[in-house]
Amino acid sequence: MIVIPAVDVLDHQVVQLVGGVPGSQQIVMPNPAEVAEMWVERGARYLHLVDLDGAFGKESNIPVFKRIIRDAGVPAQVGGGIRSADTIDDLIAAGADRVVVGTKAVKEPDWLAEMADRHPGRIVLGMDTKGGRIAIKGWQESAQMTVEEMFDIIRDLPLAGVLNTNVDVEGQKKGIDSDQARDFISRCPCKVIASGGVTSKMDADILSEAGAEGAVVGLALYTEVIRPWEWDTPWMA
Repeated sequence: MIVIPAVDVLDHQVVQLVGGVPGSQQIVMPNPAEVAEMWVERGARYLHLVDLDGAFGKESNIPVFKRIIRDAGVPAQVGGGIRSADTIDDLIAAGADRVVVGTKAVKEPDWLAEMADRHPGRIVLGMDTKGGRIAIKGWQESAQMTVEEMFDIIRDLPLAGVLNTNVDVEGQKKGIDSDQARDFISRCPCKVIASGGVTSKMDADILSEAGAEGAVVGLALYTEVIRPWEWDTPWMA
């Protein structure tokens, strides 16, 4: 399993929010491209770029993400407020390895199926959970669709995977909810990239043993609570 640094961009700066709540920034760094370069220089093998401005309806960070994709030297997936086929086409044409779609995909499963068929193996469903429900609109609302219903919908789609952020433990540096992670990974019909609460090699190992393909890590990386570049096999659990 690969450990993936999150580069979350709000107000055109890299931030780390607690539970996705605006104003809860614990990290603010002014240059997203330099932050991405920092992680690559430390040996990161993949990048997770999140446009929080786009997710909250502000001016998109897609132009800077395109520059990062061009210059990083490692694959990257991009998510956050992506709601149109044109944006997906544009990102993939610019070299994005995968595109993460969330709110629109959950609310409009037919659109998700269309995008998956249009770009097989390149679309990741962002299926974040909060209190056992699917969280949408920047984690501010719960979807009508249950987790199990969504699993049934995506079972035969050519998705690259499902990104599951456990909002209940996101950004708190208290560790993962191992029971929730194991349950989600075991039931999901697609490959799972886990996120939320990863603060130790033990957390990463639990996710790896549960079958996760990757783990996106944010605040714990930026505060160096977890230092995967120092592991015996860097950035791999």
